[in-house]
Amino acid sequence: MQTEEVFIGLGSNIGDSATIIEQALNALDNITQSGLRGRSSLYRSTALGDIPQDDYINAVARIDTSLEPMALLLELQAIEQAYYRHRNQRQRWAPRTLDLDIILFGNRNIADSHLTVPHPELAERRFVLEPMFELDGDRFIPGHGSLRYLIDQAPAIAMEKLA
Repeated sequence: MQTEEVFIGLGSNIGDSATIIEQALNALDNITQSGLRGRSSLYRSTALGDIPQDDYINAVARIDTSLEPMALLLELQAIEQAYYRHRNQRQRWAPRTLDLDIILFGNRNIADSHLTVPHPELAERRFVLEPMFELDGDRFIPGHGSLRYLIDQAPAIAMEKLA
């Protein structure tokens, strides 16, 4: 069974976000036909958008999986729902208990109504790029460039690596 390397962005800003992210990382390691192969430090970052809300705790995980992308997406959504994630289509940048995004899925380019990979906003998300750099600083993302280049070009946000 062929496995692929997948990078997943994690974020939370409702509740005990650091604990939620740690628990979600454990849940990623328990996804069928998958295994956690690496994880970044936790980072605190300011929320995007114009909705007043608490800072986010973010991380990036690297997993190996033999699941197809849509099957993995459904697994991630089930983990989000276990943390009472509510999707509000009218408020894109609304606060959330847990957000799990597929950032990269092997070398695949995916564009359908449910999933776009590489993540379409990857280049704008320093809170994903910095933790991902911690896991794989030499990563080159086709169509985007090196992680170092993307970090250098990404909009500045207040961010701190947590101990």
